[in-house]
Amino acid sequence: MRNLRDVGRVEVVAPCFKRRLSGVTSTVFRLVPVQARDMEVAVAGPAVPEGIPQVRLRDLVLMPRRGPGGPRVWHARRNFEMLGGLALRTLGKDLRLVFTSASQRRHTRFTKWLIRRMDAVVSTSAKTAAYLERPSVVVHHGIDAEAFRPVADRAALRVALGLPAEGPLVGCFGRIRAQKGTDLFVEAMIAVLRDRPDGGAILLGRATREHRDFQRDLEAKVAAAGLAGRIRFLGEAPVGEMARWYGALDLFVAPQRWEGFGVTPIEAMACGVPVVATRVGAFEEQVVDGATGLLIPAELEAMTEAVREALADPARLARWGEAARARVVAEFRLEDEAARLNALYRELLERGRLADGAVVG
Repeated sequence: MRNLRDVGRVEVVAPCFKRRLSGVTSTVFRLVPVQARDMEVAVAGPAVPEGIPQVRLRDLVLMPRRGPGGPRVWHARRNFEMLGGLALRTLGKDLRLVFTSASQRRHTRFTKWLIRRMDAVVSTSAKTAAYLERPSVVVHHGIDAEAFRPVADRAALRVALGLPAEGPLVGCFGRIRAQKGTDLFVEAMIAVLRDRPDGGAILLGRATREHRDFQRDLEAKVAAAGLAGRIRFLGEAPVGEMARWYGALDLFVAPQRWEGFGVTPIEAMACGVPVVATRVGAFEEQVVDGATGLLIPAELEAMTEAVREALADPARLARWGEAARARVVAEFRLEDEAARLNALYRELLERGRLADGAVVG
């Protein structure tokens, strides 16, 4: 059943104009229900799942000029969502425009033009903030640290998932493509597993049509190395099952060549799993090198050696796992992300109300 909200009572609109599921879309759908516990926040989009607070797209044009206590906040995460907010302003809607940037590259001239017209900008990491030409507030993405948590019996979980109960297990989850570094992970695991008879590796995620040949080539390399039974491509898992798959691991590898933010390392860490991650995206702000895992360049030799080093000392690996869980609970909870964004919204709305008072006076 759709969780439709009265647009006249909504304080914050989170537009999500893309139909296809993406990292940005997942962020909005995960975050808004938590934000809505404390403020009237709703998603506006063409394909919003049931249960998530939402308003219909057509209601945006028909909504009252002002919110229940003054202006509203419009929180965009894509160019065409920034454009939507600007268009509604031209129709007379009293909006305070916010944009979240996760990009770690120079913006186009058009994007810069849009960003200059925002009332506030959020960056998902310090590295992202460095690419902007105006000040921003850094708010890290968070995850549900209760849903993602360590399991009591890893061996039993592995058996339930059809995985070997014994030996170290290394995982890599996400879309299968060169940008995500899937080939680096596969080739590193071929090199590591050739040297030890125990253990294995799993990949969760799918290759879209344009990347299926890429996956087939990787599967052929694994087969040629005689490791088809130990390096397994398992396809996609339901979102609600992901914590179980993380919980089955001894080590998670984030091999990306490029990333905006990337939540897979903190999901793994929340499950008490240490992480080997490349120095891209926000990974350097997530993983503490030598304490919750290892940080490396996106290079095959470095990844191979890092996995070998991590697996060489099980006692240290266990300590890293405990520290990883503690770091996520302290720094990367979804509730903290929601609270920081809501605080920003309130600040903008209060400024709007004060400005109204100044005009009236």
